[in-house]
Amino acid sequence: MSLFLHPVFFLLRHGRTAQNAAGLIAGATDAPLDAEGLRQAEAAARRWQALPVGRVHVSPLLRARQTAEAVLRRRPDLRMTPAPRLAERHWGIWEGRPRAILDRAATPEGGESPQAFRARIAAGCAAIPAPAPGEAPPLLIAHSGTARDIAVMLGVPFIRPPNCALIRYHRDPDGGWRADPPEPPATLSPQP
Repeated sequence: MSLFLHPVFFLLRHGRTAQNAAGLIAGATDAPLDAEGLRQAEAAARRWQALPVGRVHVSPLLRARQTAEAVLRRRPDLRMTPAPRLAERHWGIWEGRPRAILDRAATPEGGESPQAFRARIAAGCAAIPAPAPGEAPPLLIAHSGTARDIAVMLGVPFIRPPNCALIRYHRDPDGGWRADPPEPPATLSPQP
């Protein structure tokens, strides 16, 4: 996978949506950031303005694009590269329902199977170009489900990131992968 040829890369989860605030499954629903999510995106953009990043690959869902727009306003040296395969899993008839019903091993009617989702995320990681000599690490702006499946592929523990939290993935001295705990900007309010 081309992404995994980078010795370091980052993933920023999008800011909060009304579905996140209400504890509902958003999945493939193209929900915008709510007012708190917009504040979170701005706080994340300020917090990681100096993050060494060479490219920004963004899920096509509006909540990820709006988060990326906040980041890129402070980083005019970067541009948004669409990464459609990094979109959140489609949960079919479960979208808009309480997160408590979520069963990641199941395939809800009209939804994406766990295997299809993992294959799509793997293809999305493979589509990200390998590093050029001296290039800074890439930043993915995506979803908690994307982060979960990347963690599984890399064999690292998964901690669900709060909205607008940053995860740093990096190689350890033995060549294996590590993931730092998700780091929200200090100014964020607690997440549900």
